[in-house]
Amino acid sequence: MIDKGLTGKSYKPFSSSDLEKINESVMDILTETGIEVNSKQAFKLLRENGAEVNEESRIVKFPRIMVEEAINSAPSRVVLYGRKEEHNLCLEDSRVYFGTGGTVLNILDLDSGEKRKVNINDVANIARLVDVLDNIHFLVIPVYPHECDNRDVDINRFYHSIKNTSKHIMGGIYSRQGIHDVIDIAAEIAGGKDRLKAEPFISFITCVVSPLKLDGNYTDFLIEIAREGLPVAIPAEPLAGGTGPITVAGNIVEMTAESLAGVVVAQLVNPGTPVLFASTASAMDMKTAAYLTGQVEMGLMHAGLAQVAQYYNLPLYATAGMSDSKIPDIQAGYEKAISSLLTGLAGANFIHDAAGLLEFCMTVAYEQYVIDNEIIGMAMRAVRGIEVNEDTLAVQVIKDVGPGGHFLTQKHTLRYMRDEYFQPNISDRQRREVWEEQGALDARERALKKAKEILKNYQVEGINDKIDTRIRNKYTNIIIKKGK
Repeated sequence: MIDKGLTGKSYKPFSSSDLEKINESVMDILTETGIEVNSKQAFKLLRENGAEVNEESRIVKFPRIMVEEAINSAPSRVVLYGRKEEHNLCLEDSRVYFGTGGTVLNILDLDSGEKRKVNINDVANIARLVDVLDNIHFLVIPVYPHECDNRDVDINRFYHSIKNTSKHIMGGIYSRQGIHDVIDIAAEIAGGKDRLKAEPFISFITCVVSPLKLDGNYTDFLIEIAREGLPVAIPAEPLAGGTGPITVAGNIVEMTAESLAGVVVAQLVNPGTPVLFASTASAMDMKTAAYLTGQVEMGLMHAGLAQVAQYYNLPLYATAGMSDSKIPDIQAGYEKAISSLLTGLAGANFIHDAAGLLEFCMTVAYEQYVIDNEIIGMAMRAVRGIEVNEDTLAVQVIKDVGPGGHFLTQKHTLRYMRDEYFQPNISDRQRREVWEEQGALDARERALKKAKEILKNYQVEGINDKIDTRIRNKYTNIIIKKGK
C-alpha cells in the first residue's frame, strides 16, 4: 500500500491556550513592530488598503483586521495537481504529503561518489527518479544547474522537470521573465492558461527574509504569481539564534508573522489566491554559527507550525527530512527519520526537503532519494496509525484458532499481510548467510544499485512530441540534456 494524503494530528506539541498565546504574539508583532517592505508595489498596495506606513524606513504595520481578512480570504483547501490524477495533492486540515526540496549546487556523482557541481542532466535524472519512487509524492525542484544563470535557469529547471515526472512540480523563481516563461510552457502542455489555472500541475515559491522583511524582488514575484492566480508558497526562514529568537516558540512566532505578511499581500492582489502558509525555519549551531538542518528541534518547530496552520485553517508548506551528514550514512538516517516522523504525525501538509538532501542542504545524492523514499514510507505508516474495527480486532479469528494454534493459514492473515505492515525495498531482512551470499551490501550500496537500475531502465511519459517541438522552437535557451 502507498500511503499519501493521510490525516495526521496524533502529535500535538501545543495546547489550545498555547495557540491562542502564539496568535496574540503574532498579531502584536504585525500591528506594533511591523514588517520592512522593500517592494514598491506591495508598499503602495498596503498603504492604499489601510496599513500604517513609514515612507522613510519602509516599515509597514498591519491592522489586525487586514491580517484576519487575508487569512479568511485565502483558501483552506489547495489542490496541487499532477499530470496524472493519481498524483493530485489535496492540501487541507492535516492531510500529509512528503516530497523533495532545496536549491542545491552540488551532488554526489552516481558513479564515482565524489562531490561535483550539479548539471542539467541531474535536474532531469532526479525528476525521473522521483517519478518512480512512490513514497515521494511531489517534486520541489531540488537543484540549480551550473550551466544556467538567472536569465535562463527558471525555464530550464521547470522544463526538464516537467519532461521527466508527471508528479506535481514546485520551484523557486529567479526572474520575472522566468515566471512568465514557465507559465507559458506549462499552459502549452495543459492546453491553455485557463486549464492550467483550473488544474495547476506547477506552483511557485517566493521567500520572506528574516527577520521581518519583504524583499523587493521576491515580493514582486509574489505579486506576479498572485495576479496569475496560481499556487504559491510563501516561506520564511528564521534561523534560531541568528535571524530568529533562540527559543523554538519564539522562532515559530516570528516565522508565522513573516509568512502571514506575504499571505496578506497575495490576498490584496488577488483575493482567493491559493497560498501555502510556509516555513523553512531552522537553527544556528551556537558553537560554530553554522546553519543546521538535522537537529530534532527542526522537527519540533514544524510540528508546532502544523498546529498553527490548522489554527488558521491554512495549508502548510513545512520542512523535514534533512541532515547535516555529508554522505548517506547512519547520521543521515536518524536525523531524517526523526524530523519526518514528528512533522508527519503533527499533520503538516506539504512537507518538502524530505528526500535527497545532505550537508546542510548543500548537496544531494541519488541513493539518498531511494533511502528517503523508504524513510518516508515508514513515517507515513506511522501517520496512518492503528485501525480499530470489528475485523482488525480479530476476535473471531482468535476464537477460530484457539489455544496453541497458529494464524499462518487464516484468510484474515492473507487479507492484511501486505497492507498492515510497511514493506521495505532497501532494508535488508535476510539471514546473515543470505545477505553475505548476495554480496554483503550495506543500505547505501543497495540504494545506489536501485538508483542506477531506475535511471538505466525507466522510461518517462514525457511531453507530447508536437508540443515539445513548439516549446523548444520558441525557447532556444533550453539546454539539451546530453549523455547519462
